[in-house]
Amino acid sequence: MSQLLYEGKAKKMFTTDDPNVLRVVYKNDATAFNGQKKAQFEGKGRLNNAICTKIFKMLQGKGVPTHYIETISETEQLVKAVSIVPIEVVVRNVVAGSLSKRLGVDEGETLGRTIVEFYYKSDELGDPMINSDHALAMDIATKEELAEIRRLALSINESLQAFFAEAGILLVDFKIEFGKLKETGAIVLADEISPDSCRLWDKETHEKLDKDVFRRNIADLPETYEKLLKRLEDVK
Repeated sequence: MSQLLYEGKAKKMFTTDDPNVLRVVYKNDATAFNGQKKAQFEGKGRLNNAICTKIFKMLQGKGVPTHYIETISETEQLVKAVSIVPIEVVVRNVVAGSLSKRLGVDEGETLGRTIVEFYYKSDELGDPMINSDHALAMDIATKEELAEIRRLALSINESLQAFFAEAGILLVDFKIEFGKLKETGAIVLADEISPDSCRLWDKETHEKLDKDVFRRNIADLPETYEKLLKRLEDVK
């Protein structure tokens, strides 16, 4: 019998008859600023599921190991059960958001190189930034696991940049999480990649096509996500 295993800000995770497989349900909830701003949008779960499905299938085609198995409804996926590494990985190609404030650099400045940042996954602490030494000292990942996470993050970035570029979209930055397969312990991409977790700008106009429209009260979130999905439909 299916049981609720975990409920996050944007998804619910349920058990299945197979202990190595979970069912993900995408919610219509939107949050920002560590849950301080909240709202619900009809159709958001469907849109995030569709966008994430397309991205995960693309990445798997490029050889990136992920937890994704299949999409079983407009709002549901089956995924491999993993033990989440408590590190949020942020990959940045263009200055935006907190990086702009932290470094005093104008938003939109192109970085000389891709930046990979680690944050300790803890809502109570506000997901503080950490480095590899912190992660090793806290025993939340091994040196080898951190190296693999960084390697995969950069590989994912390269594939995503090319994928979005085909739709005329600039990949500014994104957040991802990794997990260890319960069967083998192998590191795989987990959680989701969607406009909830990416900053995506139109290459020419810098129109925002992500959750920043909700964070900053710029535009309607479902309309923005629908626009993004339509632009990605013809990308292979």
